Amino acid sequence: MPRPRKCRRVCCLPVCSRFGPMDVMTDSAHYIQMTVDEYETIRLIDLEGLMQEECSQRMNVARTTVQAIYNAARRKLAASLVQGKILYIEGGEYKICEGQLHGKGCGKENCCKQVSDR
Repeated sequence: MPRPRKCRRVCCLPVCSRFGPMDVMTDSAHYIQMTVDEYETIRLIDLEGLMQEECSQRMNVARTTVQAIYNAARRKLAASLVQGKILYIEGGEYKICEGQLHGKGCGKENCCKQVSDR
């Protein structure tokens, strides 16, 4: 029996949740869904420059889990860019951090406060 899946901790939801070509009308076959936890790995590793180990600590999962999530997210980004598909960011198993991460906060001053105000 597989282990139950842990909720992944994310700092905040994306400001924009839809990306794609503006000059082409597409049908539902041309959509890619990226989960919020996949988005968070891209944000932490590529934007903030964290190593996978640091990312795993922030998200409260194993490093191997982060590696798998990150690889899936990169494949989806590449497919969206190369094939001109619309990328939606939604869903997944996650919880928004409450601004506390190992007693230091989440690393973003007002990020989590903005999410709770929505």
